[in-house]
Amino acid sequence: MGAAYRKSGLFVALASSLSLIAFLLFTQLLNGSLTTTSRAGNFYEVYSHNALAIVFGAVFLFVIASLGLGLLRFWSSIIPGAISSTAGAEAVHDALTLKYLGGGHGDGCNNEDDRFSLWRRRFHHFTFYGFVLCFAATSVATLYHYLLGLQAPYALTSLPVILGTLWGIGLLIGPAGLLYLNFMRNADHGDKSQRPMDRAFIVPLFLISLSGLVLLVYRETASMPVLLSIHLGVVMGFFLTMPYGKFGHGFYRLVALLKNSIEKRQKNNMLFGSD
Repeated sequence: MGAAYRKSGLFVALASSLSLIAFLLFTQLLNGSLTTTSRAGNFYEVYSHNALAIVFGAVFLFVIASLGLGLLRFWSSIIPGAISSTAGAEAVHDALTLKYLGGGHGDGCNNEDDRFSLWRRRFHHFTFYGFVLCFAATSVATLYHYLLGLQAPYALTSLPVILGTLWGIGLLIGPAGLLYLNFMRNADHGDKSQRPMDRAFIVPLFLISLSGLVLLVYRETASMPVLLSIHLGVVMGFFLTMPYGKFGHGFYRLVALLKNSIEKRQKNNMLFGSD
């Protein structure tokens, strides 16, 4: 699947999501109806909590295992040396601030011409911290469910919904901006063969956020089951293709930054840069 994803990543990602959406809608139809008379906005009336937890849990474990094995191979191949707390802290800082998307001089990257721009870095920030808020929203909802015994659906003013709304907005702005820059990018800037993978990462993220926000707005309407199936299908399709796509570059980048931080603290036996 890796080679196919590199050549036509967007088609593979969208085809996966559309197939899952069709399956979910067909399952709903077999169980009775594509609409609901309930106005409670309870997703578990359509798919049980246990069913969603098992399915998404299994896919999540698959993603963690796939990415984890790749990172372990990468880590062993670069022989990074001894890890110190200061090196680790610097690597995390550089990753969280997207330091090197400043072009090494703070003015940003080139895109459609030779001018420097920080928009690529800004849209990456929206995307990255959208992911962080997504994780936070999911974690808080899990604590609500298992620790506090509070069952979904949650009020619009609740912490899980507020965090989820913020990540949805972040993952609309970030991917939309990155997709625009991707289409406007000069052919001489970057590897053109990577663009299908770039778009296969950006577009599903945008669709996940869009479908999630639409579902939130219309969760107490008769169309909720259909909107839920669309959202779940897009999310599941993204997760299934995640190990083969651009998502992993963030983890590999962190490992590379850690390697860089470690090397900067090692003794310069070659005496490069010395008098």
